[in-house]
Amino acid sequence: MNNKVTTNMIMLNKPKSLGKKIADRWQIYLLLLIPVTYMVIFAYVPMSGLVIAFKKYDFSKGILGSPWVGMDNFIKFFNSYKFTLILKNTLTISLYSLFITFPVPILFALILNAFPGKRYKKMIQTTTYIPYFISTVVMVGLLFQILDYRTGIYGSFYTLLTGATAPNILTNGKLFKHIYVWSGVWQGTGYSAIIYIAALANVDQALHEAARIDGASRFQLLRYIDVPSILPTASIMLILAVGNIMNVGFEKVLLMQNNLNINYSEIISTYVYKVGLASGVNDFSLSTAISMFNSIINFILLLIANWGSKKLNGTGIF
Repeated sequence: MNNKVTTNMIMLNKPKSLGKKIADRWQIYLLLLIPVTYMVIFAYVPMSGLVIAFKKYDFSKGILGSPWVGMDNFIKFFNSYKFTLILKNTLTISLYSLFITFPVPILFALILNAFPGKRYKKMIQTTTYIPYFISTVVMVGLLFQILDYRTGIYGSFYTLLTGATAPNILTNGKLFKHIYVWSGVWQGTGYSAIIYIAALANVDQALHEAARIDGASRFQLLRYIDVPSILPTASIMLILAVGNIMNVGFEKVLLMQNNLNINYSEIISTYVYKVGLASGVNDFSLSTAISMFNSIINFILLLIANWGSKKLNGTGIF
């Protein structure tokens, strides 16, 4: 009898094979099949076309029949007179955007969490994340209407206060990055703060009550309870943001570009579009090589950010 019980216990504790686990939870894996199939078809299968970065692509010969040129497309990009300018603009705008748009939602979430009135808190939260759902085209159109130096709100107030025509800041290349970043703050802060608000909502209120009994101030509650509670979430979001640092918003930059600010607004993604599609040459090989260079830099930065986060606080995405 004891041997039978022991045998049954061993059978129960025996780890299941992968096939058995899938069979036991086939409904979950069936649902998982949909996004996996989507990713394979639209994300991984197209990656086979990256080989044209090392070829001189010819429509008539196709990808496989086009002649191999090795690193010539990369060398052509690195030797281009626009390489330094494009890389500088991309890094300047992306780093500026990261340093501003990453901490602002965290600060907003902490302030909103400390707000006493629940009714007003919900109203403020709803009001601030609505702009996120405005399309990029509409957003840029609003910027043009508001910042127009003649008929916009900016131009009207400037003329009202000074009696002179306002300078056209939309054509001032040095102001391009400021307009891009701070309009992004207005549009994305409320939506980006949702994940931090959710993390703060899960904080055990007993910790706050115990700290108040011990005489902790509002700032001390914020410093020793609220901030540590969202630190793991903030670390993950920072890693993802750093890994995406070279991918500046293509649509918004392209729509905001003009001939007068092009030297300050031309970035890698817009240059790839112009080289591959908008120009008369349509050099797909060169545009693919530039995109691959961009992705490799992002991947390296992602690895560095993940390594640094794990060293500092033990949190990482892999």
